[in-house]
This record gives sequence, C-alpha cells and structure tokens, in this order.
Amino acid sequence: MAFFTDPSRRGGRLRSLVALPAVVLLGTAALSACSDPGASASSASGDTSTTAARNGVVYNTSPDQQRVRAEKDTALAAKVPELIGKDGKLTVATTAGSIPLSFHATDDKTAIGSELDIAQLVADKLGLELDIQVTSWENWPLKTQSGDFEAVFSNVGVNKDRVKLFDFATYRAAFMGFEAKKSATYDIKGADDISGLRISVGSGTNQEKILLAWNTELEGKGKAPAVLQYYSSDADTILALSSGRTDLNIAPYPSTVYRENTRDDLKIVGKVNAGWPSETLVAATTLKGNGLAPVLTEALNSAIKDGSYAEVLERWGLSEEALPESKTVNEANFGAAK
Repeated sequence: MAFFTDPSRRGGRLRSLVALPAVVLLGTAALSACSDPGASASSASGDTSTTAARNGVVYNTSPDQQRVRAEKDTALAAKVPELIGKDGKLTVATTAGSIPLSFHATDDKTAIGSELDIAQLVADKLGLELDIQVTSWENWPLKTQSGDFEAVFSNVGVNKDRVKLFDFATYRAAFMGFEAKKSATYDIKGADDISGLRISVGSGTNQEKILLAWNTELEGKGKAPAVLQYYSSDADTILALSSGRTDLNIAPYPSTVYRENTRDDLKIVGKVNAGWPSETLVAATTLKGNGLAPVLTEALNSAIKDGSYAEVLERWGLSEEALPESKTVNEANFGAAK
C-alpha cells in the first residue's frame, strides 16, 4: 500500500489503506520479527490524536504525522541497485504491531511509528518514494525472499538464523521489557525469576526464544517452567495482563516504556537484551546478497550525521536506544559487526 511523499522536509503523510487483520498465533514462525502483532492507538491508548506521557513525550497517534524528513543524497541515490530503484520506490514491509515502533493510528488503518519514520528518512536520502506494505509476522520472510518487499522496518533483531537468508543495516538497540501490574513485586533478571509464572509472548519472536531457553534452564534445575500464553493482538495481550489472566508480558522495551508512561496500571519489572545470551541490534532487513543493505547503512549514517535520526528517536521517546553508527551485518561478519 503506497503513499505519496511531500517534497518538503516536513509534512509527508502516510496514507495506508488496508488494516492488518488479527491473526491468532498458535505456532512458531522461526524467522519472524521481534515484536507483538496487532497494536493500534485507538485500542491501546484511547481514541485520541495525542497522548502526553509522564516521560515528557507527546505521542502523536493520528494519521497525520508531519514526519521528520531528509534531503536526497545524490551520491547515495546512485548506489541503489538498479533492480530495486528502477520503479522509483523503496518497498518497505512493516507489521504495525507494537506502539510506538510500528502500529495503526487512531483511524485503525494508517501505519505509523518510529520504524516508519526511520524508513522515511532512508527513502528520502535515496531519492525514493516510500511504499509501505503492512504484513503479518509469518509473511515478511517469504515475501522478502520472493522480492515483494525490498526492506523490512519492523523491529527485526539480527540473529544467527536470519543472517543465513538476509542482510541487515542496524539502526537501534534491541531490548525486551517485562511488564506487570503496578502492584506486582517481580524483579526479572533471569530464568529463576519467571518460574511458574504465566507470561504472554509473541509467537516466533526473539522474546519467545529467550523464554523457551529459560524454561529449559528451569527444567534442568527441577523447577517449574513459566507458562507461555499467546494472544491474537497487542490489545488482547494487555487486557489479559491488566485483568490478571497473565502475570507478565514480554515485549519490545520501547513498547513497555510507552505503556508505563501512558497508563496508570502497568510498570516495567525487568529488561533483557533481545539477543540473549549475547547481544543484538534492530536492523533494516533485506534479501541476502542483493546489494541493498550497504546502501541503507550509508543512508542511515547520513541521517545520523545530519541529526534527523536523533530527531525521530526523540519524537517517539527512544533516544536511549540510539546508535552512534549504522553497520551492515551479514552472514560473513555476524558477531564481529555487532
């Protein structure tokens, strides 16, 4: 679903025409992204166009985003692989599944968020029109391999399985947050702290991999594993947490920060790197070997240098996850490049 950019530095508006339907997540999609599906501003935070949070951020959740924009870099534009740039578009997939990263605005159909703002900066730098395609967690890997998507901006963390099929351009730190009801006394630092608890998690995500590994560790110690629970949408997940049907939710850290600062009933009770037991980063995801990832890396570094990248992160309350430099990560340099 394409939208048309305003040529001025500010004022581009995303025009997305199709809402992502809720999908019940029962299985594991081995290569899916790091987040939870189905978030919308109207369902998670009330049908208002702005939300003033306790952390000082005023979140604009309306369809009219007035995005931060960047100028075209002619030298970078010339480096875009011909097969990708010939239609004048950068086709970007997102799952619209996690406030404030990528989610549906108050109209329940327009995809907005920090991930799309960063994608906009990259498209601007490369002189391409940003073509946003909302998809499901299960579909982005196959559709990227088939060429339907040229890049994925949806909180995708780099890991050893994904580098076998995709190349990456890093742009943000990758952490997961544990959240609970305000009255909870949990302090989640490792496997022992989740024994016997009911935890909601997105199927096929990095956070699910962490919990499964922690459960294996618990079972090896003769302790009760956590009970993992799966819901069809972000709204259903948070309703289950706030009503006491789950004890914890693990989600992208920016989303837990958003809720802690815009709700009165939830708080963060733990934080873990999305690549546990090692570390990882969030990255733009491209088909392995097609030459696009290094160009995206250069575009991101240009945005870092001119300050537009920092402006986007500040706009969404994500400054603490900023990177000083974007790097290209592929199978050959995985580990060394992080």
